[in-house]
Amino acid sequence: MKNEMLEALSKEELIQLVEIYSKNWLALDGVWFQSVEKKLGMDEAMLHDKEAWSRFTVIEARRIRDFLRLPENSGLEGLQKALSLRFYANLNDDEFIRRGNTLIYRMVDCRVQSARTRKGMELHPCKAVGIIEYSEFARTIDSRISCRCLSCCPDITDESCCCAWEFTLNEN
Repeated sequence: MKNEMLEALSKEELIQLVEIYSKNWLALDGVWFQSVEKKLGMDEAMLHDKEAWSRFTVIEARRIRDFLRLPENSGLEGLQKALSLRFYANLNDDEFIRRGNTLIYRMVDCRVQSARTRKGMELHPCKAVGIIEYSEFARTIDSRISCRCLSCCPDITDESCCCAWEFTLNEN
């Protein structure tokens, strides 16, 4: 099915629309989470968040991998490219640090945590979900990549960022 409105947009308008879609997606993710959190508490919300992310992250990684035409085991280079195109990648301030067979991904500023702080809410304890999300995403891009949390709420060890993740390419 063809969307003539979409096809008529300029490159700049398409980039702006991607940002709008990203914000809308993130808002939906936050709204459902906060609804469960308010009604049933943080533990129940986290249970559902883990389940949702364990499934969504694989779908997202496969679609990005296919879009980029990455080979099955595209290494840390492929992972970095794929992470750069995640739905929220253009909404957050992040950075990559490459050291040999590791890639460190740091979320310098996180839109979710900033919004919760602005609303006077506790920080989202996203480490448990992040371990699932980033491990499965990386494994979908390249089955040889493992993931380790360096810093993430509630276990913040690096105050200079919202979270940090280390990806290691295990070539053995």
